[in-house]
Amino acid sequence: MIYELRVYHCVPGRLPALVKRFETITLGLWEKHGIRQAGFWTVLVGSSNQDLYYLVEWESMAEREKKWTAFQNDPEWHAKRAETEKDGPIVASVANLILQPTSFSSVK
Repeated sequence: MIYELRVYHCVPGRLPALVKRFETITLGLWEKHGIRQAGFWTVLVGSSNQDLYYLVEWESMAEREKKWTAFQNDPEWHAKRAETEKDGPIVASVANLILQPTSFSSVK
C-alpha cells in the first residue's frame, strides 16, 4: 500500500469553497473512479490556515496512474470544477508526495 499526500494551498478566503467542493462533488466522483481517501485535514495551528491536506490510498503506482488519469479526464469533473470556480480560482497551488510506510509504521 502507498499513500499520496496532497496539499492544496488556497487563494486567501477560498478554503471553505474547496472544502465544500470536496464534500459535495469531488468525493462522489472519486467513488465513481474507485479512488479511496484515507483522511482530510485543515490546519488548526500552523503557518497557514488556508491549506487542505489529504491522503489517498493506492495499491500501487499503476493503480494511481489508471484511476487518477480517469478522474482528471472525466468531463463531469471538468464541468463541476468550472462551475465552482465561476467566482474565481479556489486553489493557488498543489503539492503532492507519494509515501511508502516504513516497516514499523502503524499504517501499512
